[in-house]
Amino acid sequence: MNLIHAVCVMGLIALPSTYAAARASVGVPDEIPRRPNIVVILTDDQGWGDLSLHGNRNLETPNLDAIARQGAQFRYFYVCPVCSPTRAEFLTGRWHPRVGVHDVTAGGERLNTDEVTIARLFKDAGYRTGLFGKWHNGTQGPYHPNARGFDEFYGFTSGHWGHYFSPMLEANDELTRGSGYLPDDITNHAIRFITSGRKGSAEEDRRPFFVCLTLNTPHSPMQVPDSWWKRVENRDLPNRGADPANEDLAFTRAAIAMVENIDWNVGRLMEVLGEYDLLKETIVVFFCDNGPNSQRWNDGMRGRKGTVDEGGVRSPLFVRWDGVIHAGTEVSRIAGAIDLLPTLTDLAGISCDETKPLDGRSLKPLLMGDAVNWSERYLFAHWNGKVSVRSQKHRLDEMNRLYEMESDPGQTRDLSTMEPEETERLLAARNEFIREVLETAARARPESKGRKDGRPLTLSAIQGLDNTFLPARDAVFSGTLKRSSRHPNCSFLTNWTAEGEIEYLIENPEEGEFAASILHAASAETVGATISLQCLSDPATEVSMIINEPLELPVIGPTEDRTARSESVVRDFGTLELGRIRIPQGRFFLTLKTGHSPVTERESGLEFRGLLLRRISQFD
Repeated sequence: MNLIHAVCVMGLIALPSTYAAARASVGVPDEIPRRPNIVVILTDDQGWGDLSLHGNRNLETPNLDAIARQGAQFRYFYVCPVCSPTRAEFLTGRWHPRVGVHDVTAGGERLNTDEVTIARLFKDAGYRTGLFGKWHNGTQGPYHPNARGFDEFYGFTSGHWGHYFSPMLEANDELTRGSGYLPDDITNHAIRFITSGRKGSAEEDRRPFFVCLTLNTPHSPMQVPDSWWKRVENRDLPNRGADPANEDLAFTRAAIAMVENIDWNVGRLMEVLGEYDLLKETIVVFFCDNGPNSQRWNDGMRGRKGTVDEGGVRSPLFVRWDGVIHAGTEVSRIAGAIDLLPTLTDLAGISCDETKPLDGRSLKPLLMGDAVNWSERYLFAHWNGKVSVRSQKHRLDEMNRLYEMESDPGQTRDLSTMEPEETERLLAARNEFIREVLETAARARPESKGRKDGRPLTLSAIQGLDNTFLPARDAVFSGTLKRSSRHPNCSFLTNWTAEGEIEYLIENPEEGEFAASILHAASAETVGATISLQCLSDPATEVSMIINEPLELPVIGPTEDRTARSESVVRDFGTLELGRIRIPQGRFFLTLKTGHSPVTERESGLEFRGLLLRRISQFD
């Protein structure tokens, strides 16, 4: 076995002995082989330091702290510097460059379609599966959560969202309108999914559930209801970041308010598990996707979101399973997001033989206190060309500086000259990771016109997934067009004139007829403009529509922001139906153009949020 490749060591497919013992302890007969429910709670940009359990006196997180105290907490658990890579490693148990994820937008966030996800494994084992919140590993067709093992999806597939109060969302593959504050709304849907299987009498409704609650906060924009903001608006903040002069206190207060709202929602979910007597039948997991998104208190660690230092990649990990995992268990061994798939399948007695070779390992021995022969390992953090490597004791950073992490989490004392042998060992491991994982993945990555990711956007041909949404984020555009923000994820295109074209590289697995429409806004000056959609492989397929009336829509978002945003503003875009278009099988560009009436010398009021294609029929 090489330095960086761990093998998934699984038990038999039968229920693990720990689970059988737990069932016996609560009086469940052995002849009823019910596997445990799974609830995974993943927050966005929270970080290690945003918990009162970890010593942060700025906030109170009693419900999250209780999960840790009533189960196991990991002292050294590691994720990626940014969100889509962490989610990919959780979903697959493999390093994110191996599975096609190399960016957070513009297609680079997509998880390769030949990867088997943790949701697929649990679904195939008979679980009801649902994801509620942020996905961030692909939007179209085979990349969509409903195609990756989740029976039910409610949330958004983008990397971030531009508005948190009753925004546009997806319910499976249908666009819908959210209800209220987004973290509350998605928690409500997760709770409904959990409880729906307890109310019916049909046997299939009582299958165990696998639920991912992927909350979008405290990612910016920093929006939180008044009731939560007022709690922190004038609160004393005794814990400050490592660089107090550059800490934005308004941002910190907003993040604190958002985290306390997270804690309240987690408390609501845990209360429901208790009400339905599910705590002894349910494994609850909590972790974060990267370090904190600002210069706020993070327990003295160097680094934040986007860095490969300790503070950028260290996350809490809490695992609670009443009656099986002893309350108060503390694990000091290093572990990572790549370990969650093999761990949860191992605890549930599910084989992961159908996955590709895993980089993670099952943490079950650590959770059960029987890791007698636990072997040493290395964990790698990679982003923006920087790679650091963590051993149990040390971190070697991207500049080859060595730090002893237990005594020096701020990475202030370089030990590389004092411990040359350890430095060489970690350097060799990092070089192997670069060769085997990063360089191999880069060679396999296709490129395309105007895109860092050359994989086409696939039009769904999956039964039950009739809609394909092609957001402005994924477009290649030219001419007068501009993006509404430098952050593409939730952006739209502005100033669309006759000189601007919008293109999507698509792949259609099955020829068919599609109903095409766009999400748009249009000022009075755009009336009379023609918008056309054409498949470049067959110009005869063009379909078009004339804008007959303006659709002037207000900007949404900034009035609810607690701090100035860098993300795009939002509008409630209207739908313009273009008509039906026949799209042949194959790979080619879909192009949107406008025959614009008046002006080229001033800004156009025509804006574009995305193209929606609904498959109506397939041709033999």
